[in-house]
Amino acid sequence: MTKVVRIAMNRPLRRLFDYTLGADLSLQPGQRVQVPFGRQQITGLVTAVGVTPPPGVSLKPVRSVMESWPALPKETLRLLSWASDYYQHPLGECLFTALPPALRRGRPALRKTEAWWRARSSGAQLPPQAHRQKALLAWLLQYSQGAATSAILSAGFNRSQLKTLEQKQLIEAAEPVLATTPTESFAAPTLSPAQTDTAAQLPDPAQGFSACLLYGITGSGKTEIYLHYLKQHLGEQDQALVLVPEINLTPQTVARFQRYFGQRIVVWHSALNDGQRLDTWLKIRHGEPVILIGTRSAVLLPFTGLRTLIVDEEHDSSYKQGDGFRYSARDLAVYRAHLNKCPVILGSATPSLESWHNAQQGKYTLATLEERAGNARPPQIKLLDIRSRPLEGGLSRPALNAIKQVLDNGEQVLVYVNRRGFAPVMMCFDCGHMVECPRCDTRLTYHRRDNAMRCHHCDFQAAATSQCPKCQSDAFKPVGQGTERSEDILTTAFPDTPVVRVDRDSTQRKGSIQAILQTVNTGEPCILVGTQMLAKGHDFANVTLVVVINADGGLFSVDFRAPEQLLQTLLQVSGRAGRGDKPGTVLVQTCHSDHPLLRTLCTGHYGDMAEQLLVEREGGQLPPYRAMAIFRAEADTMEKSLQILDTIKPLAQAPGLEIWGPLPALIARRADRYRAQLVINADNRKRLSKTLANVCLHLDQQKQPSGSRWMIDVDPQETG
Repeated sequence: MTKVVRIAMNRPLRRLFDYTLGADLSLQPGQRVQVPFGRQQITGLVTAVGVTPPPGVSLKPVRSVMESWPALPKETLRLLSWASDYYQHPLGECLFTALPPALRRGRPALRKTEAWWRARSSGAQLPPQAHRQKALLAWLLQYSQGAATSAILSAGFNRSQLKTLEQKQLIEAAEPVLATTPTESFAAPTLSPAQTDTAAQLPDPAQGFSACLLYGITGSGKTEIYLHYLKQHLGEQDQALVLVPEINLTPQTVARFQRYFGQRIVVWHSALNDGQRLDTWLKIRHGEPVILIGTRSAVLLPFTGLRTLIVDEEHDSSYKQGDGFRYSARDLAVYRAHLNKCPVILGSATPSLESWHNAQQGKYTLATLEERAGNARPPQIKLLDIRSRPLEGGLSRPALNAIKQVLDNGEQVLVYVNRRGFAPVMMCFDCGHMVECPRCDTRLTYHRRDNAMRCHHCDFQAAATSQCPKCQSDAFKPVGQGTERSEDILTTAFPDTPVVRVDRDSTQRKGSIQAILQTVNTGEPCILVGTQMLAKGHDFANVTLVVVINADGGLFSVDFRAPEQLLQTLLQVSGRAGRGDKPGTVLVQTCHSDHPLLRTLCTGHYGDMAEQLLVEREGGQLPPYRAMAIFRAEADTMEKSLQILDTIKPLAQAPGLEIWGPLPALIARRADRYRAQLVINADNRKRLSKTLANVCLHLDQQKQPSGSRWMIDVDPQETG
C-alpha cells in the first residue's frame, strides 16, 4: 500500500498538501523534505504520516528527505499547531517561523566549519617592511593549537595577510578546537534578605508547570533573582529561555548572565546574520545545555531540554508581533511551559493588566519585591503643572532649574520625550498650513539634523523648506517638541555638559547604543534625552533626576490600552532615577495635574493603579474580562476596505459576540492604503475561536476585490 504524508508549505495558505512516499523512505512529523510544488521544487515540513488522501486524487511523490531527524520536535509542533489555531494563521507559515532563514531556503542543517590556522615558522625570512605579516605570525605563535579565522580577524588582521602567509608556507591549516562549556563553577549572586524572601516564592521546577508573576519595583534586582533561580534549579544538561523585549537590552543582559554562566549563554535576535542564527538554532535543536537570551521569536525555537522560561518586562508590547503571524511571545511562553511541564516566570515592575488579573484570580502565583536593591530608595514622583507656563523646547523653567541643580551636584539627568525629531509639525503662522504626508492621514515630522520632513508611518521623506509651501510666507515655523529640539535647548542652556540623545534615529548604526551607554556609565555629569528606548531595563547609577516633558498623551486616547501603557512607561522611566546610593526625583510635566490617574501615580504603587484600571475595564467589558479580535482590511480605496468588512460582519454574528464597526482606522490612510477595522468581543473564548475559524475559511474561498487584503489580530495590543 502506498504511504502518504501531509506536508506544510511556507505559503499563506490555510491548507496542507498530500504526497506519496517511496518504499525506501521513512518519515516522521517535523522533518524537512523537498517536494514538487507547481513548477518549483520547494522545502516542506511533514505534519502527519500515514494519512488517507481524498479519493480519486493523483499525488506527487516526495522528492527527497533533507535530514534523518525532525527539524521541529513533537513539543514544538504542538506549540505551533496550537498557535496556528489560536491566532487563526496558516499552519505552514507558523511552522516555518521556527526555522532560521537558511533552513527555510532549503540549505542543509549543518554547522559552518571555520578554518583554523597554526604557525609553522617564526617568519625570520620575511622582509623588514612586512610588519603586519610578522605581527600575525607572532600572534599565532601564542596559540599552540592554532586559532579560528574569526578570532584572527577580531584581533585586527585580515584575510589578505592570512593568504600571503599560507602561500609562503609560514602557516598551515589546523584541526578546529571545539569550544566546550566551562567546567569551572560560577558562584550565584548574593541576594538581599528581601530578594531571598521573593526567590523563595518562585515555583520549584520539580513540581512541573507553574506560571508565576514576579512583581518587583524598578531597581529591586529582578535580574539577580533570575540568575539565582537558574543557578539553584537548572541542571548541567538543561536548557533555559530568557526573553527580553528589545534588541538593545540584549547586550547588557548577556553580559550579566555570562558573568555567572560563561559559554552556556547564547543569543537570538534580528541583528544576527544567517550563519549565526543557524549555529544557535542547531545548538538548541541538538539539546546542548544552553541558556538562550532572545527577543520575541526565540519562544518558537525547537528546544528539546527546556526546563525554565523567564519573560523579562512581560508587560512590553514588543512581545506581540505586529504583522503576519500575530502571536504574543509572552502568552506562547506560558503555553510552552505548560507543554514542557516546567515553570515560567513573568517579571515586571509594571505587569500587564492581563497578568495582574490572572494573579488576582489565582491562575498565576504572585511573588512580590517592593524594596530596591542595596541602599537605593524609590524615587519621589512630583507633578509639575505647566498650564500657563512658558516652555523652552518643551521644558518649563522649574524643570530647567532642577536640571541645573543636579548637574552642579555632579549627577546625571534623564529627559524623557515621547517623540523623535525636532518638532512634530511645521506650521505657517500666517495661513495656518501644516505639511501633511501625501501618502498617509498624518502630518510630517521635522528633523532638523537632516533638514528633512519625514512620516514616521510610511517613511516618506521630503526636503524641509523655510517658506510656507501654500502662501510662501516666511512665518513657517516648527511647532511642538521632539528629542532633537529638546537636545538643542539643553545644549544651549548647559553648554559645558554633554547632552546625549537616544532614539531610533541616533542608534541606527551598529554599536551606537553600546557607545552611548558606555558614556553614561562613566558617571560623569551628562543629560540623556530619549524616547521609550531609555525607559526599559537600563541601570544608570548616577541618574538622580528624570524629567518627563509631557505626560498627557495617553490620558484621552481612543485606544482603551492607552492609560495602562502611559502608566507603565511613566513608572518605567521614573525607575531610572535614584538606582545608586543617591535619592532620585521625577518631575512629570502635565496640563492635567488633577487627573486621578496621575495623582495615583505619585504614590508609586503600581498595584493600586492596576486595580483602578481593572475596575474601568470591567465596567466597559473590555479585556481581560472579555476576549477580543479585530478584522482589519486595507485596499486602494476606503470603499473596498469597508466592503470586505461588510461581508465579514454577518458571518461573525453569534450568541455572546458583540461587534463594533466596520469603521475607518484611526489613521485611515497609510502609505496610500485605506484601512478599516471590525472589532469582535466575546464572553466565551472558545465560541470566538470557532467563529473566527469559520469566517477565515469563508474568506479564503472568496475572491477579494483587486488590490485589497484582510488580516486578523487576536488579542490585539492596538485598537486604533
